[in-house]
Amino acid sequence: MAEGGTTLEQTPTWVVAVVCSVIVIISLTVERLLHHLGKILKKKNQKPLFEALQKIKEELMLLGFISLLLTVCQGLISKICMPEHLSRKWLPCDPEKDDKDTKTAAHFQAFFSAFSAHHGTGRRLLADAASEAEGNCPKGKVPLLSTTALHHLHIFIFVLAVAHVTFCALTILFGGAKIRQWKQWEDSVANEEFDAEEVLKTKFTHVHEHDFIKSRFRGFGKSHRLSGWMHSFFKQFYGSVNKSDYTTMRLGFIMNHCRGNPQFNFHRYMMRALEADFKKVVGISWYLWVFVVVFLLLNVHNWHAYFWISFIPFILLLAVGTKLEHIITQLAHEVAEKHVAIEGDLYVKPSDDHFWFRKPRLVLVLIHIILFQNSFEIAVFLWICVQYKFHSCIMGPYGYIIPRLIIGLFVQFFCSYSTLPLYAIVTQMGSSFKKSIFDEHIQEGLVGWAKQAKKNMGLRKAAAKGSNQVVHKDDSSASIQMTNVQSEQNSAEDQDGNNASEIVPDTAHK
Repeated sequence: MAEGGTTLEQTPTWVVAVVCSVIVIISLTVERLLHHLGKILKKKNQKPLFEALQKIKEELMLLGFISLLLTVCQGLISKICMPEHLSRKWLPCDPEKDDKDTKTAAHFQAFFSAFSAHHGTGRRLLADAASEAEGNCPKGKVPLLSTTALHHLHIFIFVLAVAHVTFCALTILFGGAKIRQWKQWEDSVANEEFDAEEVLKTKFTHVHEHDFIKSRFRGFGKSHRLSGWMHSFFKQFYGSVNKSDYTTMRLGFIMNHCRGNPQFNFHRYMMRALEADFKKVVGISWYLWVFVVVFLLLNVHNWHAYFWISFIPFILLLAVGTKLEHIITQLAHEVAEKHVAIEGDLYVKPSDDHFWFRKPRLVLVLIHIILFQNSFEIAVFLWICVQYKFHSCIMGPYGYIIPRLIIGLFVQFFCSYSTLPLYAIVTQMGSSFKKSIFDEHIQEGLVGWAKQAKKNMGLRKAAAKGSNQVVHKDDSSASIQMTNVQSEQNSAEDQDGNNASEIVPDTAHK
């Protein structure tokens, strides 16, 4: 493999020392900043965010391993050869245009080589380029992946991971800011004098006059159900959650999961649950890496795959937002169809039946995919701009670039502004609650109690099994002893019988 430039043998030692020092200082600075941030989160009892930070460190470690693997194996990969005709298939750029550009570049390089022949510079450049292209491959074959292409791929993976972590953090940051605006609704409910017995006994609520029902209930029949879906689709674009939605779903959660604590801080629980989910969203799962490989495979000239792929997070985002809004509408329909007036305040009944496949966690997986694919789109754009410049053939025509950027920015903004807040409150309308309902010290206590109970159960089973074996062994030994005694008695009786038979004849003879 031919490599350009000088080796460390011809490099001044002070240059090597300075470059290594800069790299080490930057790495240690980033590591110390992450460590200090972790200490701040632990000091403020932000365990979910601390675990998310640990997840980010794991992703950085994975990136470091990928980087090391590519660096170590680049020589081996560049020595792998393939037929030259295969290198002409599935190219991201037009091969005919590349051939013209290559011939033009070769013409100017040859002119430059002739002009500076007495220095030998041109011939050396052409020789290095030719040797890098051919490598150690025989005639008619080319390297599977050149060293330059491996280096660019290396940079792309790094940019993708950094973009994903950054945009996930921005989504959680802006989405959390939107959810914190709901705290005033929580405080207004908590400040009211609330007597559960008095409300349940004396207060009556006319269901169809309630703000929650009036804004969500579309009527009876299939036509109204269709209008409910249409209303849910457009509702996510403006005022996705209002005060009546929040207070009604809050009371439904409390009455279903913690009826004995009407002053339960639902907003704080919701924020803790969102922070716990953040550590799952910020990671890059194996199936996301599969998406990356498929996307890189489909980036073929004139396919405009990246343009069409940009619609995937866009469509998924609208589908998830519509579904979450429709779940709120379904909760309203359940109450409106069954009751005209109820005792006490109006509240809904949470259930997993409203979610896809009865799995509320599936919504989080879809949001994870949406954020990653959108990060992929933006990362590809930034990578191409930095590595190949904006006018590169990989970027594609302007008519495809501008819509991709608009869709990417819309998905990033809309996911933070609408979809994430909707997810935070609607996923609490499942049949079960999350462990974030307990404070961290209570969670740790419950986990410790469960482990101790499991350990004690195992010890009791082992003790019971051992006692059964002891009892069985004692019974066996006792039965053996009884058998021996019985056999001794039988033998003694047989011996007495024989003696008696011998005596009787003698007596008769006498």
